[in-house]
Amino acid sequence: MKVKICGITDLETALASVEHGADALGFVFADSKRRITIDRAKEIIGVLPKDLLKIGVFVDEQREMIERIVDETGINVIQLHGNESPADCASFSIPVIKALSIESANDLLKVDEYECDYLLLDSPKGKYRGGNGVAFDWGLLADQKVEGKKVILAGGLTCENVGGAIQLVQPYMVDVSSGVETDGKKDKEKIKGFINEVTKEEGK
Repeated sequence: MKVKICGITDLETALASVEHGADALGFVFADSKRRITIDRAKEIIGVLPKDLLKIGVFVDEQREMIERIVDETGINVIQLHGNESPADCASFSIPVIKALSIESANDLLKVDEYECDYLLLDSPKGKYRGGNGVAFDWGLLADQKVEGKKVILAGGLTCENVGGAIQLVQPYMVDVSSGVETDGKKDKEKIKGFINEVTKEEGK
């Protein structure tokens, strides 16, 4: 089971996440309280392990800007968290994660429209696309399995509920942001605890 820590804004948290076993780090280039500059992301990514997934999160961003950020920072996976079409997602040369907001079983019908490398299933949008700390009904995924896709589960995950979410959904990866924060800042102990819970669940 892989773990993504999203909303990285400083080197210390990035390195701590890697040390505790994170497989992927997310850098938000969209409107968010966790938004990061190109220069800051480049500085952090430059010292991270080569095989780590460094995921750039974008919402309805122009293709040219996405490609510029990828080239300048070393991002090696693109996450599209807006209203991007299947054609948009298929047009990039590096792996793409398409995020879908899940409110009802009907929303799961959209998954077959996308042929990208990963699908991230998240809660309905709040003030921002993602990172709102709200879970959707994971039972929808237990009733209607997503076949043939690498599913990343996001939305309201915490140390307390990630084990149950994994049992129910069996995703490829779990994605956490606000669930490992204290007072709006990444908390290294919560990151460690979250990854430990995932590892514990994997070992069962």
